[in-house]
Amino acid sequence: MMDALKYLSRYPEHLQQSVATLIHEERLDQYLLGKYPQGHQIKTDQALRDVVMTFKNRYIRKSGPISKVVYDPKLHVVKNALGTHSYVSRVQGQKLKSKNEIRVSALFKQAPVEFLEMIVVHELAHVKEKEHNKAFYQLCCHMLPDYHQVEFDVRVYLTYQELTGKSLY
Repeated sequence: MMDALKYLSRYPEHLQQSVATLIHEERLDQYLLGKYPQGHQIKTDQALRDVVMTFKNRYIRKSGPISKVVYDPKLHVVKNALGTHSYVSRVQGQKLKSKNEIRVSALFKQAPVEFLEMIVVHELAHVKEKEHNKAFYQLCCHMLPDYHQVEFDVRVYLTYQELTGKSLY
């Protein structure tokens, strides 16, 4: 059972046990659909960019520009990541210019909007804070107040997908 809970391994035992009970009772889908009843319609890279830019312009307007935003079908499989933020710094004359890219796993094309927003917020927070530290998580919670709960539920969803091999949305 612990292999089934690999996405939840850093959570307290009582939360892991609650999820294990839902798995045993085959009610994991009911838990997720009860909280997140439907998927979203943000299916294209341009629509995803619009979501990213809305969050960026609202919360971290003064940060560097985002040069690329895409759904990446290889992310979950290759890098074992749900989203990535990368940046390249180049010297142009006397100035140092940086480009930021955000890639979101294509897995989130078929998910509730809250899950997609959590990944977007996480990757945007990396534009300002490179490490997963206190300031990083404070920024995530500033942009998405229930960030930690949604992150937990994303991990439950990943567990469901891995166990069943299918998407709920």
